[in-house]
Amino acid sequence: AILIVAAGTGEFEAGIGKNGQTREHALLAFTLGVKQMVVGVNKIDSTSPAYSEKRFTEIKEEVSIYLKKVGYNPEKIQFVPVSGWVGDNMIEKSANLSWFKGPTLLSALDNLRAPKRPVDKPLRLPLQDVYKISGIGTVPVGRVETGLLKPGMVVTFAPHGLTTEVKSVEMHHETLSEAQPGDNVGFNCKNISIKDIKRGYVCSDSKNDPAKECASFNAQVIVMNHPGQISNGYAPVLDCHTAHIACKFESIYEKVDRRSGKALEEAPKFIKTGDAAMVTLIPNKPMCVEVFSQYAPLGRFAVRDMRQTVAVGIIKGVEKKETDAKATKSAQKKK
Repeated sequence: AILIVAAGTGEFEAGIGKNGQTREHALLAFTLGVKQMVVGVNKIDSTSPAYSEKRFTEIKEEVSIYLKKVGYNPEKIQFVPVSGWVGDNMIEKSANLSWFKGPTLLSALDNLRAPKRPVDKPLRLPLQDVYKISGIGTVPVGRVETGLLKPGMVVTFAPHGLTTEVKSVEMHHETLSEAQPGDNVGFNCKNISIKDIKRGYVCSDSKNDPAKECASFNAQVIVMNHPGQISNGYAPVLDCHTAHIACKFESIYEKVDRRSGKALEEAPKFIKTGDAAMVTLIPNKPMCVEVFSQYAPLGRFAVRDMRQTVAVGIIKGVEKKETDAKATKSAQKKK
């Protein structure tokens, strides 16, 4: 990810301030599993004096302190001064920034390592949208997070357990023989109506660890920024993969050290900004989540309340619910 920080006087301070966007973005990137980061210090032409190395160094130090707090290692993060307006150091080196010896923004991106794709795990594909296309039928769309999706596969949609056969898989209007993790695909399913599935549902292979609805789940939650305190019974909206569902903090059963995960206090009455705790959450509506260690993209979430991210969390354990699965005719034939 590229984290853009404005270098203009007053702009950077606003971004890194208590409710600033820079903090929010860095934090969300870390929770959502972005391991590698490049920090672009933009508008370096509008510092006073222009292209000031002193200002760049000051910003680098400030941002490094915060990124370290979030959990990144600042030594591994490349800071690049750029000016989007003038185009300095974006693609080509600039004479205005002769003091900067590092890479341009483009070459800093080229230096990042490509991530390993979790192809060998069972299929998980959270739906982003479901379309009805005349002449084709119901087409769910989403990104393959783990595993492979192939035409002819019999898939199960969690949380309600509907099973059907995949007729074809397309990406950018081209038919695929298989979709891999990272691919945004649309796939056509037999005999299901647009009312049966919706955003936030998870598609999985019915024969290989199919996804199920969860009755409750245990998670380690870090409170980032909550004006008051959080106690049992708090029910904010959780953003987990593509689902946005209110979940109740059933019990906060221990307060832990956010770095090492060691228990500090059993059954605390409440937790507040800066605390980390182990909690049991119960979703208000059917929801499908997974344990972080097995399916990372479905095992992390942000807690949103009062139009901001108040906490982030990682799922440690899930209690699955057995549902009476419905299978369409094509899925029964395949059996």
